[in-house]
Amino acid sequence: MRVADERLDAEWLRSWCGQADAALAKLMESFQARHGFEPGSNVVVHASTASHQATDALVELTPIPSDLTTMYWVIAEVSLPDVENGCFVHPASLVADHFREYGAVQIDGEEPALVFASDGGGHLFALAGSGRVWRSTTASWFDQFDLAAAGLQEFFERLSRQISGQL
Repeated sequence: MRVADERLDAEWLRSWCGQADAALAKLMESFQARHGFEPGSNVVVHASTASHQATDALVELTPIPSDLTTMYWVIAEVSLPDVENGCFVHPASLVADHFREYGAVQIDGEEPALVFASDGGGHLFALAGSGRVWRSTTASWFDQFDLAAAGLQEFFERLSRQISGQL
């Protein structure tokens, strides 16, 4: 269980990236044989100078949870269309565009949360200032959000289990 002041560790996330890259490579090798069609582009895009600039612009636009800043310092985006029903961690530039258009997500008992990801069904994932990750119950910015993970580390651990579950 997450302790309130426990924050996402950049080194842990870098290690996760290496493990996810290896597991995705293995998954893509056997994907077509297992499923009968070519996979999409399933990638973890590592942060770059351009993504760091986009993260800085997002930080200037709105106060964002520190774990999200840490994540974007390591990962630019994640695109997993072929892992379960899909998971997409949006690049910081898209998060900024969505914030300008829709604002923060209001969740009872939480500071406003910032949408940073979605799944293949259009459900949104938002990170609150508490560090908790919330998932929309519908494909909407304005409906209810339910607790999805105690923090980003748990969110990424679940992604790893989803990738491994398809091997």
